[in-house]
Amino acid sequence: MCCDIGRRYFCTITTTSRNLFNTRCYSTLSLEKMLNNLPFFACGKIVSGFGRGSKDLGIPTANFPLDVVKSLPEAINPGVYYGWANVDDGPVYKMVMSIGWNPFYDNKEKSMETHILHKFDGDLYGSLLKVCIAGYLRPEENFKSLDDLIARIKQDIADAEELLETNETNRQLQYHDYFTTNSNCSLNNLRNGKN
Repeated sequence: MCCDIGRRYFCTITTTSRNLFNTRCYSTLSLEKMLNNLPFFACGKIVSGFGRGSKDLGIPTANFPLDVVKSLPEAINPGVYYGWANVDDGPVYKMVMSIGWNPFYDNKEKSMETHILHKFDGDLYGSLLKVCIAGYLRPEENFKSLDDLIARIKQDIADAEELLETNETNRQLQYHDYFTTNSNCSLNNLRNGKN
């Protein structure tokens, strides 16, 4: 179930299996803080992750280095986000991003794992990844099985595609100057869209 807060969608109740629901209610203040940080722009060189995205899930991800992850504003809660991404100043594509510890895999380090909705030839390690986080889909959650996790990721992808297509504000972020500016990526490039 999603609720429309301002011009963003925040999911607070998610289905984890046929009849079980995971409810995470963020306070209005927490949602407002998160909203005030979106859209959020980040960039960094793509680093190798755990190798699960492609191998276990069939859903490859581009991972940010730890210094970018640690530079996220505190108001950006762990969860699944959607937005836009490009690699090496190329075309801008839709993306879904997991931010957090991925409880199914019991990660010890927080990560930012971006699934770009485009098929690339070869790996992207060392390439420059720029993202615009446009909105929030749901909190991170654990799953009973790998199949449940994969099904939820596929639903996240479908939800992100719909929100990026049907919301004019989200759609326009694809053409933001951030993606057309050639820049050397530094931590100074992390910013919210309000600056």
